Amino acid sequence: MVEIHAHTAGPVNQLPLQPELVPRGTRTNVFESIFEVFLVLGTLVGVVVVAYMVYNAYKYRDGPGREGDFDPPVLGELPTGGGGGRKLFTSFALSTVIVVSLVTWTYFTLLYVEDPPEPEMEVEVEGYQFGWDFTYPNGHESDVLRVPSNEVIQLRVTSRDVFHNFGVSELRVKTDAVPGQTTTTWFQANETGNYTAQCYELCGSGHSYMSATVVVMEPDEYQEWYANTTPPDS
Repeated sequence: MVEIHAHTAGPVNQLPLQPELVPRGTRTNVFESIFEVFLVLGTLVGVVVVAYMVYNAYKYRDGPGREGDFDPPVLGELPTGGGGGRKLFTSFALSTVIVVSLVTWTYFTLLYVEDPPEPEMEVEVEGYQFGWDFTYPNGHESDVLRVPSNEVIQLRVTSRDVFHNFGVSELRVKTDAVPGQTTTTWFQANETGNYTAQCYELCGSGHSYMSATVVVMEPDEYQEWYANTTPPDS
């Protein structure tokens, strides 16, 4: 079916969590880094734009205190004092640099997500109307996905009937389940606990009930559980 790599007393391939120019770590860490960068830059740009708008609204306000030689901006013409369009050119150039840099950074960050580290375990996932089956390397089947914490887990996902989409929002993992095809995705959970896998593709009347429990266990606890599992025909 699939292969499982040998485990040691601790996580073999735990992903680094230290800050880097292009973030690394679990999928959760990567997508949180992308969100934070977009949030900071978006907030900064918003503050600058609103502040400049308020400044000009105050500067060109109407009232008795306006100077007699006031030369208001004319619709369709560049305002005076702009250095012949140099300010406009500079603003466009800076905007271009920021946007291109942000797109490039995001692209290389997502390349890492699409090219994961070597998995320590692979699990087959099959969607059906309306549930999920998980097949472990030893052939054991279950409707609950159990995985050890701090290890890279690769999922091989398919469907036995219609299009589905397997996703665990808390772990930032999501991929299509296509009949006759197999898609792969990965994740690494650092915190033990129960998570919920759901279908994110409208697949029929029971779509909203198509969920499964994902249990992240301590490595030793997982090894003990896994050692006691058996294939369905045993």
